[in-house]
Amino acid sequence: MAKELGRQGHHVSHSTVGQLLKALHYSLQGTRKTREGASHPDRNAQFEYIHARVKDFQQRGQPVVSVDTKKKELVGDFANGGREYQPQGTPERVRVHDFLDKHLGKAIPYGVYDMTQNCGWVSVGVDHDTADFAVASLQQWWQRRGRRMYPQAQQVLITADGGGSNGSRSRLWKVALQQLSDVTGLEVHVCHFPPGTSKWNKIEHRLFCHITENWRGRPLVSHEVIVNLIAILPIRRRKPGYASKPRWTLPHTRPAKRCQMQIGPKSTSTPPISTAMIGTT
Repeated sequence: MAKELGRQGHHVSHSTVGQLLKALHYSLQGTRKTREGASHPDRNAQFEYIHARVKDFQQRGQPVVSVDTKKKELVGDFANGGREYQPQGTPERVRVHDFLDKHLGKAIPYGVYDMTQNCGWVSVGVDHDTADFAVASLQQWWQRRGRRMYPQAQQVLITADGGGSNGSRSRLWKVALQQLSDVTGLEVHVCHFPPGTSKWNKIEHRLFCHITENWRGRPLVSHEVIVNLIAILPIRRRKPGYASKPRWTLPHTRPAKRCQMQIGPKSTSTPPISTAMIGTT
């Protein structure tokens, strides 16, 4: 701007231009994400439906869990966002470039948050985020925590976002849930959040945000460090989290054949929310 003003005969420095902009109430600002696009006319009804289902299960003493996969993390002495107290002049030394270490690999935290008991379970995977891994994490939660807290449970309600390993369009997710139902004897109900609303899933701001806060500024040098940082979450008004590194191996991909899905007649009306009910066989 100073150069352009100079070409027009007004010779001023860049500092003077900054002062004039400030006097005119201009300031450096970033972008703000406010435009969400078109909203579905039944959006409010969708959330009210999920809320009613959650309250119904809780009042009947049936477990309600929120599930999701947290952001994948590189394992090793890599930079991690945030700051942590260290002696002056001795910051934690980390790598300059974030290239995957083939020996240490990556960490894939899959969380199960119990809305009623206000506590969480996290399984830390080391390979791929698949529907098999998601359901295996749910089964681990049930065997290690859920059946102790809900000895009389006959049903379980799962809330999840619409994409990823537990997406509403994933056939393998539904087939694996049926297998979970066969093993546990539970009737499994699933409510998926509408597109673009995954941040309203409880696990995002009841569990994952505290995990990120707890390991801020610390390099995640091993899977054991990751598991320990999750397990010792010092969250106020919150029961402790539980974490484990799975010791089982799952295939990277497993096709879900059409014959494994029970296809019913197509409905002429669009339901207010994407739901599925998996029953015992």
